[in-house]
Amino acid sequence: MIECRPSAFLEARRPFLVSLIARLASDFDYISVLGTDDAGLSFRASPGETATAEPMWVQRGLVFRAQLGGRIAECALNEPGTGVEEVAALVAGRLRASLAAAGAVQAYPPLPDEEARAEHRGSVAEDPFAADPEAILGRLAALRDRLQAAPDIAMAAASAEFVRVSRCFVSPRRDLFQTFLWGQAYCQGLIRKGDFAKNSYRSTSGLEGVELLGRLEARVPELTAELAELLGATRIEPGEYEVIMTPKIAGTLAHEAFGHGVETDMFQKGRAKAAEYLGKKVASPLVTMYDGAKGVDQTGTFLFDDEGTLGTKTLVIDKGILKSGFSDRLSALALGIPATGNGRRQAYDHKAYARMTNTYFAPGASTLGEMVASIKEGWLLDRLNSGMEDPRNWGIQLIALLGREIRDGKFTGRVASPVFCTGYVPDVLSAVSMVSEDFELEGAGACGKGWKEYAKVSSGGPYVKTRMKLG
Repeated sequence: MIECRPSAFLEARRPFLVSLIARLASDFDYISVLGTDDAGLSFRASPGETATAEPMWVQRGLVFRAQLGGRIAECALNEPGTGVEEVAALVAGRLRASLAAAGAVQAYPPLPDEEARAEHRGSVAEDPFAADPEAILGRLAALRDRLQAAPDIAMAAASAEFVRVSRCFVSPRRDLFQTFLWGQAYCQGLIRKGDFAKNSYRSTSGLEGVELLGRLEARVPELTAELAELLGATRIEPGEYEVIMTPKIAGTLAHEAFGHGVETDMFQKGRAKAAEYLGKKVASPLVTMYDGAKGVDQTGTFLFDDEGTLGTKTLVIDKGILKSGFSDRLSALALGIPATGNGRRQAYDHKAYARMTNTYFAPGASTLGEMVASIKEGWLLDRLNSGMEDPRNWGIQLIALLGREIRDGKFTGRVASPVFCTGYVPDVLSAVSMVSEDFELEGAGACGKGWKEYAKVSSGGPYVKTRMKLG
C-alpha cells in the first residue's frame, strides 16, 4: 500500500498556525483554525472523446472561528501571509468587525476545547496522483467502447474522480491532522430501439485509488445484460406493494428518511418532525440505523470533522426507537446535546452544517432468498435514480431505474422502469418485516443541504423488505 502524500502547504504552515492561535487566544474566549488543502483529478470518456478536469472539491484556505461574550464569528482566508503579528492583527480585526456587525444574534454557551492531539494518513494501492493520466483515460475509453459495442447501445460513457483530502485543525488545546484519498467511478449506457430508450449504470467508490477501476471493469457484462433487459421494461400498475430494496436503495431510504430528518441544526430551527419523536417508536423492531465517520470505511469516513470534533458512530434508531440525531458543534451547544462530529463544510469559506457521513441500516438475520420466497406479489427495487424527503412532514420519494416483479415467491422475469416509490416515513419503516444479513456501503455521489452545500457521504446496509406505494 502507498501512504497518501500529505499537503506540503499545510505541513509547512502548521507550526505557524500553532503560533498564530497562541497569539490570538488572549483576544477571544475561544479561537480555532481549520486549514484545508484538497487536491483532485477527474477523468471522463464520453462518446467520441476523453477529457480531464478539476473536480468541484478542490480547495485551499483557512477558516478561523472565534467566540466572545457568547457570540460566534468566522473569518476565511486563502492567502494567510507569513508574519504572526501581521496575520493575527488581520484575523482579529475581521473577527471583531463580524462580531460587532452581528448585532443581536444568538449567544451560545462556551465552545468547548477539549485536549486532543491526533493524526491520520490513509493509504491506497494505486495512487492516482502518481499514475499516468493517459493510462487512466485509456482504461475508461476501453470500458466505454466495450459497452458501446453491445447491440442497440446508443450512448456509453465512463468516468472516475479522485480527491486527496488534507485538513489540519488547531486550537489552544487541539492539534489534529488528516490526509486520505477517496475515489469513485461510473459507467453508464443508454439503449434504444426506435423511440423506446432506457438507461442504467454501475458505480463504485471507496477510500481507494486507481485500483477501484478494476471493480467497475468487471461489471460491464452485467450492465450490458441489464440494458438489454430494460428494452422489455413495462410500467407498474399504481398501488401499494411489498418491496425488497437492494442495499443502495435501502441506504437512500436511510439517508432521506432519517438522515436529513435528524440533522440537529434542523431541530434547532424547528424544521424537523423527528425532534418530536426522540425516544419513541418510529420503525419496526427490525430496524437499527447508524450514521458516523467512525466504524466503517467509505467516502464519509474521516478522523475529525470541519469543526475539529473527532468522528463518532451515532446510533440513530435502535430496534425501532429513535434514539438520537447527529450534530454540528453549534446546534449541539444550542440544544444541550453532545457534538457527534458531523459539522461539515462544502469548502473552507462555507458555513459548517450538521451533515451525514456514512448512513446505513444494520444487517439482520434473513437471506435474500428467504425474502424473495416470502413475497406473494411485489417487486425487488434496484439501481437508484434519485431520492428526496420532507423533514418537516416526513414524506419520502425514491426513484429506482429497475424493478423486478416477484409473484408467489419467484421472479417472473418481468421488469419495470422507472419505478416511483412514495410513502410516509414512519409507515414505511414500521412495515419493515425482513432485513438481510448482507451489508454494503457506497458513496459514489454527493449530498446537498437543500439545493446547495454539498458533502461527500455514503449510504447502504442490507436488503430491506417493506411496503411502499409504487407507480
